[in-house]
Amino acid sequence: MMPVMRTTLTLDEDVLDKAKAMAAKGHTSFRQVINEALRIGLQEAEKGAERRPFRTKAHPMGVRPGHSLDNVQELLAQAEGERFR
Repeated sequence: MMPVMRTTLTLDEDVLDKAKAMAAKGHTSFRQVINEALRIGLQEAEKGAERRPFRTKAHPMGVRPGHSLDNVQELLAQAEGERFR
């Protein structure tokens, strides 16, 4: 049997209500519900850490003829229309 460690947790009211309801519905103890929920949550958190980072590939697109990157306002006006100036 695993050693038991007593600690104090402050639960949000909605979490407390759900945990109590699950304990009553499953005819189990509040402590068992909380421990199982934490186990599941911690396993999922570990899985998230194992995911590979999302990568995108850059593609050189260049600048269209007649456009200049020197004047951002002019570039936006050409791309979005004069009303955005």
